[in-house]
Amino acid sequence: MSNTSKSRRVGGSMAVAGATTIAVAGSLLVGPAVGSASSHREAPLILNDPLVDNTDVYAFVSPDKADTVTLIANFAPFSVPGQGPNYYPWATGDTARYNINVDSNGDATPDKTYRFTFTTEDLRPEVTYEEAADGTFLYNNGVVDSFDDENLLFKQFYTVTEVGADGTETVLVENSPVAPDFVGEASMPNYATLRESGISQLQNGGTAFAGRAEDPFFLDIRVFDLIYGADLSERGDDTLAGYNVNSIALQLPIDAVVTEGEPVIGVWSTTERPSTRTMAADGTQTYDGDYVQVSRLGNPLVNEVVVPIGLKDAFNSLPPAKDSTVQAVVDRVLNPEVPQVVEKLYGIPAPEGPRDDLFTIFLTGIQGLNQPANVTPAEMLRLNTSIPPAAQPNPLGALGGDLAGFPNGRRLVDDVVDIEIQALEGAVNVDGRGGSLTGVEIVEPLAKGDLVSSNDRKFGQTFPYLALPYSATEVAGSLGTNPTGGVAAGGGGTAMDTASAPSSTRVSGAVAGLAGGTALLAGGVLVLRRNRNRGTAQ
Repeated sequence: MSNTSKSRRVGGSMAVAGATTIAVAGSLLVGPAVGSASSHREAPLILNDPLVDNTDVYAFVSPDKADTVTLIANFAPFSVPGQGPNYYPWATGDTARYNINVDSNGDATPDKTYRFTFTTEDLRPEVTYEEAADGTFLYNNGVVDSFDDENLLFKQFYTVTEVGADGTETVLVENSPVAPDFVGEASMPNYATLRESGISQLQNGGTAFAGRAEDPFFLDIRVFDLIYGADLSERGDDTLAGYNVNSIALQLPIDAVVTEGEPVIGVWSTTERPSTRTMAADGTQTYDGDYVQVSRLGNPLVNEVVVPIGLKDAFNSLPPAKDSTVQAVVDRVLNPEVPQVVEKLYGIPAPEGPRDDLFTIFLTGIQGLNQPANVTPAEMLRLNTSIPPAAQPNPLGALGGDLAGFPNGRRLVDDVVDIEIQALEGAVNVDGRGGSLTGVEIVEPLAKGDLVSSNDRKFGQTFPYLALPYSATEVAGSLGTNPTGGVAAGGGGTAMDTASAPSSTRVSGAVAGLAGGTALLAGGVLVLRRNRNRGTAQ
């Protein structure tokens, strides 16, 4: 019998007698149930469930199609290329749901949820223990030139469903191919073309993608080693270089996600699991019960570096509408830990609290830039879709005078680590809680940031913009070539690397770039100064 004749859809495993039942949902500190958390190993529970661990969320006006918005959510952090023969599959629809949520009116509840669910087709023949010699362990048993190639033995498919605020569900695409993992050059010599199989057209005029990508988040993660080694010696290596992620992406008409008269949208992603998992002695698992939120991510690094360890898992259980009602979480936004650590290490005084600037950046958006008219404070990416893409994007975003960048949404090239360290140290001045931007003062002793100002691999020029994933045959040569830079380094765009950017986009000359955004700041004056020489760090 051929492999094809033995193909099967794999949804979940059968229940086994004597299995152990594990409750995913539980009553936690702040109310709602949770079984995990999100981001790059951000919270304790997520270590047990990497397939639904959301690493990053991106939201930006598409640079080549300015009448559309691109939304990206990544999962499965620190995925090592070439980890065959099983690689990094998506959790199937009977065990997990992956959501990109959009709030169109500022009330912190999703007006539209774009739900990705996955199914599996395994063409490797099922065999009994006695027939094991006839089986195969291979992901592919020959060169794979297309998704339909008979040599590709493991395939996944995705369905995108739009869920309205009233719960109405509309299927936008069904059983579209997931771009296969990049096994290597010998198996997939034309992988760039093969990955295009993961792109599909949606019924609402949009486009979707599901597949593998190089992890677009760039930073020196040694920030956790007492903020770069206690003497700033541990900087300059993109410690995520060479890793891949699982990615879902949408490119949607702006008219499909905004409310009339309100150009600002809020974006965050969540994953959900059934509340109960049953695990048998032979390793098989089944899921049952209502779906519960097990992962959440909006702004980068908020849960990682703002929320203390005791609240991390609980924070990820919350819907955004509940954020402002949990005083323990709000208190940490108003009095974050990082500035206190920096003061102890480098003598740079921590800004005085309460931190209305951080409340504004992370919970309401900045008035006149990315704050909706009737805002409920909540942690999410907020994007003003009326601001066009920058011709020469600055990776420091609004901090560098580029109002099309973070914290106005998040582009792939935005250097969010350097931006957020500066923000935590008080570089962004606002006119009261939820107010407008009145100035930017770069904290000079930390101006060089982590010395990683661009990604290790160039992004694409067209949707989904994500760089191609690494394969086992090339990853060894990709390491050790990490870009360096800092707060003073500029350039870069959603589809270009910073090395090719003209010097005019650098922060030292960014004041001129603010002219076009003055009206957006509702009359506020944005002043860029680099004279806050507080402390002695170099």
